[in-house]
Amino acid sequence: MTRLRLLPWLAALGTLACDPAANRATKPDVPSSPSQPGAEWQLVWQDEFDGQAGTPPSADRWVHDVGGHGWGNEQLEFDTDRPENASLDGTGNLVITARKESYGGKSYTSARINSSGRFEQTYGRFEARLQLPVGRGIWPAFWLLGANIGEVGWPECGEIDIMEYRGQLPAITRGSLHGPGYSGGGNIGSDFAVSGGKLYEDFHIYALEWEPNRIRWLLDGITFFEVTPSKLPAGTRWVYDHPHFIILNVAVGGNYLGPPDSSTVFPQQMKVDYVRVYTRAP
Repeated sequence: MTRLRLLPWLAALGTLACDPAANRATKPDVPSSPSQPGAEWQLVWQDEFDGQAGTPPSADRWVHDVGGHGWGNEQLEFDTDRPENASLDGTGNLVITARKESYGGKSYTSARINSSGRFEQTYGRFEARLQLPVGRGIWPAFWLLGANIGEVGWPECGEIDIMEYRGQLPAITRGSLHGPGYSGGGNIGSDFAVSGGKLYEDFHIYALEWEPNRIRWLLDGITFFEVTPSKLPAGTRWVYDHPHFIILNVAVGGNYLGPPDSSTVFPQQMKVDYVRVYTRAP
């Protein structure tokens, strides 16, 4: 699927709209550098974001979603393909930067990249080591979207949010599923609150382990949420048995968390040390 085909479908999404009243799990003292996955996982795809400062993310791995139509969530930014909004920092990180500036009829800019047409996979472990931004109205996310969205639309294609975060609540991450009959504010998800620090203060590993009929979410090696078909609302379908692609973005505003206010400092950055995908070893 090319970007030109993908964008009209994504523009209509009610993606990443979560229910703040959903269950919340709390674990103390989450470590920032846990051990890597065990021998049961085999690495099949990765981006370590090594390269010169100012270099855009690899066109062999990533496509830019460009636009300022709100992405179905009333987001306030114009997402660009400029290095000012997404580029390598020269020290092994991709940096996605949200800026307060007039561009394309919007008051903010940021970036949103995806692996559609470059890499798509069914099942496995998807993980990213991230340092999050902070501030009211700042909304970073690491998520998966069904590669058949162009044929069946959203939410029938399935959406798996590995990590999303409200910048005004810097100790809480969220994982969730969006599918037919349980999407937008009616998604199936859980918040996870850490103690002893804030998620923007250091890098953390956000991971998803996806198997047939089972998906679990982890932060720094701690499983905080798991969903099986038995947890779906009555009469709805499990749609997580086909390839999904990866999305990384930083939104500004939107119906999940509201707009920035005078306390929000710009620019804000999400640093991505790596994205790695594994399959079960034979």
